Amino acid sequence: MRAADRREGALDRGHIARILDAGFIPIRKPGKLPWTKRRYEYILEYGSDALEIHEDAIRPGQRVLIVDDLLATGGTARATTNLVKRLGGQVHGLAFLIELVALNGRSKLPGENIHTILQY
Repeated sequence: MRAADRREGALDRGHIARILDAGFIPIRKPGKLPWTKRRYEYILEYGSDALEIHEDAIRPGQRVLIVDDLLATGGTARATTNLVKRLGGQVHGLAFLIELVALNGRSKLPGENIHTILQY
């Protein structure tokens, strides 16, 4: 199963899910998803934010690959992994197109399997 924290960005996450022959789980900002949701609020360097996921999106024990275009400070990636784990999912890995190394986002994801294409 594939999860993504928003619809915008450089990657077509639905297309990636099709290539992997996997399902797609949208994880969005509050108020963007219908149905019953789980919410995770988190602190960023410049304030706070929240993400939501459908309550029935992940089965317990289901392996999930989190895909996003950018790993910067790691706050949103950490929040996404927390949402997946709260629903009983296993984070199989995180894949990013770009990593901004100087912002040290990996430090917020200890023990996670992280893959990036480009590092700046």
